[in-house]
Amino acid sequence: MVKRKILISLLGIVLLIPLGLCSRRVSWIPEETGDALWTMMVFCLWRMILVKKNLQVVLLVSLIHSFLVEFSQMVRWSWLVSFRNTFVGHMMLGQGFLWIDLLAYLIGGVIIYYMFRRIEGQKEIL
Repeated sequence: MVKRKILISLLGIVLLIPLGLCSRRVSWIPEETGDALWTMMVFCLWRMILVKKNLQVVLLVSLIHSFLVEFSQMVRWSWLVSFRNTFVGHMMLGQGFLWIDLLAYLIGGVIIYYMFRRIEGQKEIL
């Protein structure tokens, strides 16, 4: 069961990264879609780490992670700004705090939570 959960999470990451990158390239897709997909990918990463925890814990940790990254965008340390100006830094940490991104993270987190709940057959209620 643990291996299955890890494989499902890994598959999620493999699918979500290209979707997120594509969402930034297609003009008619709202920018917040990429933020929601990013949190969904973060959820998958945390699911692999917290594989024995229930999905509510994974959701909570994923949202805290996403919110902390968003709030960290208000920090203007020169080395951090330089890292954010790279492709990898921008993909990992983003640029420019926006309140709407927090809502996108919440929506993405709830969507992936319910997807995993269904896939894993968990009966907990959010």
